[in-house]
Amino acid sequence: MLESNPTLSRKAKLEQLSKEYFDLIIIGGGITGAGIALDAVSRGLKVALFEKNDFASGTSSKSTKLIHGGLRYLKQYEFSLVREVGKERATVHKIATHLVRPEKMLLPLIKGGNYGKIITSVGLMVYDVLADVSNEDQRKMLTVDETIEIEPLLDEDRLEGGGLYSEYQTDDFRLVIELIKKAEQMGVVVMNYAPFVNFLEKAGSICGVEIEDLNGNETIKVYSDFVINSTGPWADEVRSTQEHIEGKHLHLTKGVHIVVPHQKLPVKQSVYFDVPDGRMMFAIPRHKVTYIGTTDTDFTGNPDEVRTTEDDVYYILDSVNNNFPTAELKLEDVLSSWAGVRPLIEEEGKSASEISRKDEIFVSDKGLITIAGGKLTGYRKMAKRAVDQLMDIRSDSHSITKEIKSKTKKIRIPGNDFKSYKSVKKYKIKLLKQFSDINPDIIDYLVDLYGSQAESILQGSKPSLILSEVDFCIRNEMVLHLVDFYIYRTGRLFFDVKSIEETLTEVADYMALVFEWTNTEKQHEISTLEKEIRLATVFS
Repeated sequence: MLESNPTLSRKAKLEQLSKEYFDLIIIGGGITGAGIALDAVSRGLKVALFEKNDFASGTSSKSTKLIHGGLRYLKQYEFSLVREVGKERATVHKIATHLVRPEKMLLPLIKGGNYGKIITSVGLMVYDVLADVSNEDQRKMLTVDETIEIEPLLDEDRLEGGGLYSEYQTDDFRLVIELIKKAEQMGVVVMNYAPFVNFLEKAGSICGVEIEDLNGNETIKVYSDFVINSTGPWADEVRSTQEHIEGKHLHLTKGVHIVVPHQKLPVKQSVYFDVPDGRMMFAIPRHKVTYIGTTDTDFTGNPDEVRTTEDDVYYILDSVNNNFPTAELKLEDVLSSWAGVRPLIEEEGKSASEISRKDEIFVSDKGLITIAGGKLTGYRKMAKRAVDQLMDIRSDSHSITKEIKSKTKKIRIPGNDFKSYKSVKKYKIKLLKQFSDINPDIIDYLVDLYGSQAESILQGSKPSLILSEVDFCIRNEMVLHLVDFYIYRTGRLFFDVKSIEETLTEVADYMALVFEWTNTEKQHEISTLEKEIRLATVFS
């Protein structure tokens, strides 16, 4: 058993929430909400954050998992956006060094493709300047022979050359949870499985929210000066509960990624390639798999029910096979998938892939602040803008001067004890020597996800490494359910679905012991996870 009962800890948190008054309540525990919570608390605000499911369970775990500099925006002439996200990429790498990993990206130049030689050469040079890329990582233009040498799977007959440039790979779900953890360490009261029910109002202004505790089947009222709505695809739904939405609103698009064994598509580095309909797509190697995406289609359904369809999968497979003809990928090669909804801001006359990824802030007559749009890479600047907006309103309505500016540029996430990515590599070597009986792939996996926190997992007292990892996540990361661990803490459903089958019985038994589940409750947990596995692996 754990030294402290997580169920009792949650009850104490609920009691605290019902008794205290907050400066700010945040609805939504994705990347934007997590960033806002950290920014606000670092400026001295008293903050609470609520997420209706698990943290990062929406859009924030369904990206291409790149912290990138916005190369695609050059084609749309959004130079200021390229500069901003490029500089932000460097900042996020510093605050999450082990989690934002340097990645070379190959851009093959094909006949009749999106990028010609001259435009690409100039564009990548501009990209290096705007994104403030270091000298060693700046772009390199390649001949056809050089391109084939580094990526022999490409169709040589269609190639005109290539460009090699700098990107960063990440785990979006881990970035969210580490930001949440840091915010909580600094005083934010955070709760998952606590959906928003209603706004509380006083004299025509919002003064808090009513939330439901899904684990305790009770509702509580929490009061605050301000509420920020950072619910991503659900932002308009939340807005509409207290105002009629006019003018700018959300345009939802669907993005799907699939995962195949690396041996089926053994790319040597990440590739950003043309697809027949004029779009671009990524193929990214990761340990024993390669993941590919994304689609970009209009979505009009319920964001809670977005799914990967057979049409989505065939679109991606056809795109890959068109560029990597020897791969001959088939439906049965797909190990897993994920589908997410992007909350873009509606732009009349533009297709899904043409709409800008800029963010917008809306303030209702009743005082609700909503932030929507944006990209994973720009989460910190989005959060800063939202809190700046709050500070402007606060200084006007409370007759006080603005408080200190954002500090998040220098706040490192838990597990980041590294000065550079070279330090991360040295740390992995150290652990390999220290734990010589552990498979090097497991060391890679743990450090990539947990950074220097990996050591406490490796030194855990549990009878197996998987239980030490589960134990760590329950103690430190608010894991309440099997899906939390297997999807939103470790990404095993995305990248190692086979490991779920191998460990499920052991993990379910341990969590049942910790949370005192009945046999019926444990079976429900297993069934819920199995449903998620089917949705990720079986396509209709």
